[in-house]
Amino acid sequence: MTTKHIDTVLQHAGTAPFNPETGTAPVPLPPMRASTVRFENLAALEQAQRSKAAGGRATTYGRMGMDTHAALEEVFTQLEGGTHCYLASSGLSAMTMVMLALCSAGDHALISDCVYGPMRELDDAVLSRLNIDITYFSADEDLEPLVRPNTKLLYVESPGSLLFEMLDMGAMAAFAQSHNLVLATDNTWGSGYIYRPLTLGAQVSIIAGTKYVGGHSDLMLGAVVTNDEAIARKLNRTQYAMGYSISADDAWLALRGVRTMPIRMAQHSRHALQVCEFLKSRPETVRLFHPAWPEDPGHALWQRDCTGSNGMLSVELRLSPAAAREFVDALVLFGIGFSWGGYESLVQLVSPKDLSKHAYWGEGENALVRLHIGLESPDDIIADLTQALDKASAVQG
Repeated sequence: MTTKHIDTVLQHAGTAPFNPETGTAPVPLPPMRASTVRFENLAALEQAQRSKAAGGRATTYGRMGMDTHAALEEVFTQLEGGTHCYLASSGLSAMTMVMLALCSAGDHALISDCVYGPMRELDDAVLSRLNIDITYFSADEDLEPLVRPNTKLLYVESPGSLLFEMLDMGAMAAFAQSHNLVLATDNTWGSGYIYRPLTLGAQVSIIAGTKYVGGHSDLMLGAVVTNDEAIARKLNRTQYAMGYSISADDAWLALRGVRTMPIRMAQHSRHALQVCEFLKSRPETVRLFHPAWPEDPGHALWQRDCTGSNGMLSVELRLSPAAAREFVDALVLFGIGFSWGGYESLVQLVSPKDLSKHAYWGEGENALVRLHIGLESPDDIIADLTQALDKASAVQG
C-alpha cells in the first residue's frame, strides 16, 4: 500500500522492524545507545567504510548514530521530501554544518536579513575569520547586483524569524539556478509538515527539531535534509569531520514528539488566529505579523506555498519601552523565553537592535513583541493578554 498523506507517514516512518524469529516488534523504537560498533569481519567493516565514503548511511562508530538515529533521519527525509538527512546537536549547529560544507575560504554567500539571529553571530565569530564573506539582503531587494563571481550560496529563512515575512521560494530557486548557486533555507517554522521548500526548488532544508518536531521543550536537535547527491556528499564529510553527534535519547524524544506534531501544530495555528482576532481589536495594536492572518502582506504567498500554520506571531504595539516591559512582565501564562514550538505559550520583547537589522520592519518607536501561542485554552490566553495590556496602558498613560 502506498501512503500519500504525511499525517499517516509520520505515524509509521522510523518504527521498529519485526523480529524475524518472534514476529513481534515494540510500537516505539527503543533508544539504542552505543559508542563502539563491532563488525563480524574485516569485509563488513570495509563495506561500511565504502558506503560512508560514498555519502550513504553506514555506522562505523557510535558518533554517527545507531538505529534510533537512522529512524529519525528517515522521518526528516519523509517530512521534507528529501533523500539524505544529517543530524546535529541544535538548529544552529545544523546551520553551521551547511555553511562550512558549502562555503570555502574566499567564497561569498547571500543571506536574507530575516534569518535566525545567531546566524549573524556565526558570521562574525567564525565565517568572517575563515574569509567567507556574507551580504545580507531584504525580502524585496533586487539580488542581481549583489551576485559576485565568487558567490556560491543563497541562504534564506521563510517565514522570517521575527516578522514572519514570506519569501517567494520558487523565485529564489529560479534565481539561484540561473546563477549556479545552492539555495538553502531554514525551515524550522514549517518543519517539513506545513511547508516543504525542497519541493519548491530549494536544495537544502534545515530544521531545528528543538521546536515543533520535539514539541515538548525538552531536547536540542538540528537536521539538514537535501535531495542533491553532490551536496549530500559534502554534508556527509563535514558532519563526520566536525564530530557532530546527538544522543540516542534526544533522537528517541524527537521520534516520540513528531508523532503528535500534526495535531499539535493544527491546535497552535487555531489558537494563534484567535489571538490575532483579539489583538486586532485592541487600540494598542499597530500591525500583526502572521502569514496565515489574511491582512498579513505575505498571506497570498502563504496560501500558495503552505498547507497550514503554527503558533508564532509578532505584534507591533503602540507602547513606550516602559509600558512594553510592563506588558511582558504582567503576563502569567506566557513564559519569557527565546525558544518556541513546545506546548507552552512564550513571549519575547524584541530589542530595537535586533529589529534594526530587518528592512521589513522599517523605522519606528513602537514595541515589537513576539508570541508563541501554546496549547492552553485560547480563552485563558486572551484573558491573560487582556489584563497585561490593560496594565501596560495604565503605565503608558
